[in-house]
Amino acid sequence: SPQCIVTRETHSVSTSVAFFLFSLRLVMKFMIPSTMMIASSIRASAACSSIARSAGAHNARLVGSGTPTTSSSTLLGLRLRGGGDDVTPSSKDFSSSPEYVKLANPAPGSPFHYAFPVHSLDAAKQFYGDVLGCAQGRSSEKWQDYSLHGHQIVCHWVGNEYRCVDYYNPVDGDEVPVPHAGLALTVGEFHALAERVKKAGVHFIIEPHLRFKGMPGEQWTMFFKDPSGNNLEFKAMTKVENLFAKYNVVD
Repeated sequence: SPQCIVTRETHSVSTSVAFFLFSLRLVMKFMIPSTMMIASSIRASAACSSIARSAGAHNARLVGSGTPTTSSSTLLGLRLRGGGDDVTPSSKDFSSSPEYVKLANPAPGSPFHYAFPVHSLDAAKQFYGDVLGCAQGRSSEKWQDYSLHGHQIVCHWVGNEYRCVDYYNPVDGDEVPVPHAGLALTVGEFHALAERVKKAGVHFIIEPHLRFKGMPGEQWTMFFKDPSGNNLEFKAMTKVENLFAKYNVVD
């Protein structure tokens, strides 16, 4: 009958509504928490990506400035040195240095550097330090450096048997030993050094005398050896400005 049909339809609608409400409760119970977890994961992933991009940009800046890159955990144990970008372990102390004194000043302009072999550092120290009066600078067990009128000469120990091998060349009547080295002094300094060397009992290979007399290159000269046989010449131009006068010398 019509009443039964309406009743069945009403029951069917009620059943559908009840099923819908039951399904909705299941969605709210299980789906929403899962969605929230997914959203949280997405936000965490985005944050990690942002941190990685920032670290990459920072490392790129360090590479561009020539500074080695390093991890953030390593940076905690490092410090900057000298106000620049160099990174140095903080456990290493760069503030300490050997105590030192300066006994001489460099010669004006461009001081020359001359290194030569010796057979004994003790003998070299007595000769260059005491006889010639050269102030000593740095030294080790194998070498010593000295100030020769503000120029740096360095004695290197090469073995007890070393002695300089001499060759000779005639210059204005003298057999000049080569190789040799020394200084161009003033006339006053030359005679003071000659007297000092004589008093020390040093043997002259060529006695102090005046050579190239009356010529543009007129000069005082003397030759002697150090204890290892290295030849030294000290000279003094009578006219300092003529040290490099260019002309042909007839022996």
